Amino acid sequence: MRAIALVDCNNFYVSCERLFQPGLEGRPVVVLSNNDGCVVSRSQEAKDLGIKMGAPWFQLQDVARRHGIIALSSNYTLYADLSSRVMRLLSRFSPQQEIYSIDESFLELTGMADLTRCGQAMRGTIRQCVGIPVCVGIASSKTLAKLANHVAKKQPQYAGVCNFNEMPERDLDALLAEIEAGEVWGVGRRTAAGLQDMGITSVLDLKRAPAKRIRAGFSVVMERTVAELNGTACLELDELSPPRQQIICSRSFGMPVRALQDLEQAVIAYTTRAAEKLRRQHSLAGGIQVYVRTNPHKEKEPQYQQGITVPLPDPTDDTRLLCRAALDGLRQIYRSGYAYQKAGVMITGIIAAASRPRTLFDDVQAQQKSRSLMATLDHINRSMGSGTVQLLGEGVRKGWAMRRGNVSRRYTTEWDEVAVVLS
Repeated sequence: MRAIALVDCNNFYVSCERLFQPGLEGRPVVVLSNNDGCVVSRSQEAKDLGIKMGAPWFQLQDVARRHGIIALSSNYTLYADLSSRVMRLLSRFSPQQEIYSIDESFLELTGMADLTRCGQAMRGTIRQCVGIPVCVGIASSKTLAKLANHVAKKQPQYAGVCNFNEMPERDLDALLAEIEAGEVWGVGRRTAAGLQDMGITSVLDLKRAPAKRIRAGFSVVMERTVAELNGTACLELDELSPPRQQIICSRSFGMPVRALQDLEQAVIAYTTRAAEKLRRQHSLAGGIQVYVRTNPHKEKEPQYQQGITVPLPDPTDDTRLLCRAALDGLRQIYRSGYAYQKAGVMITGIIAAASRPRTLFDDVQAQQKSRSLMATLDHINRSMGSGTVQLLGEGVRKGWAMRRGNVSRRYTTEWDEVAVVLS
């Protein structure tokens, strides 16, 4: 029988924070989105208080005071590093791995003996080597593995590992009958409502639904979901993520921005991040789009939003050339007299670096210097910390940067912020 595991880190952002702040254990903790806007991660204690994912933090102030909820700003540098450590450890358990998100990974376990014991070994290894709690779901398809993981988290008797493959079909169906159809991977709120109109309320109902009826009422994707619930694997593991065809980097500012100089600093910073992602996937850009906007929620203030796409004369991954094009575009669309809330860039016309068209007029020496410089820049920033070396135009005092009122230290990536253990 096919065996696919889904390993999911529990309350990942909160778990990362607790790893270096043990005093947070057992207390209601939430991690907030950019500019400390909405809840993006919750401890179990916060969930038990009824805190919803995506809830605006300003609406939770009274509840937070009553129950002592601790709110932390997102520390993406820390989360990304710990995620990388978790994924490297999981790769030891299978040669086939699909990193699905920052805290989830699918593993191919077909042919391995004692899968439940293997799942426990994964949990123990990650807990010991990284300190992050995880749960493991094992089944014959990715959709069922997702559900098995859901059960492993919700029902303590499985000790963090739920293996659908070892369950008798009668027991599995009884378990699926207790789970709402909306918990199935890919079934959103609107689809769940449509299923309910058809009398399908549980996962078992969806599993037993006629595939042709589901396809007619929804799509071929939902038909495949039904097949996956019946144990037929329709979704294979993607060991390598396909290169992105668009790379976007944008942020809301921590405070309204009016000056062109501040907007230029932000655009350079965003273009720099986008260029790093572009080089990481060994691609080149054919153009870059820049956009700015005011706050649409402040209707009494003058409103303005505009964007422009700047084509590049030659495909490139050079941060300097991309920033130059982005600034040209920004200066064309900038208008004084407005309080800008957000800016962003989008890299377009992406092609593989190996597919770059050659011409008789190529300056091979200049291209080689550019590649060497960008490789050196990336190496320094990877080894010494993001932003160690940056363009001067990005600025030093970034008043426009997003608000992070209670951000923790970058314990694992910055020497001056490494945790110190006192004996």
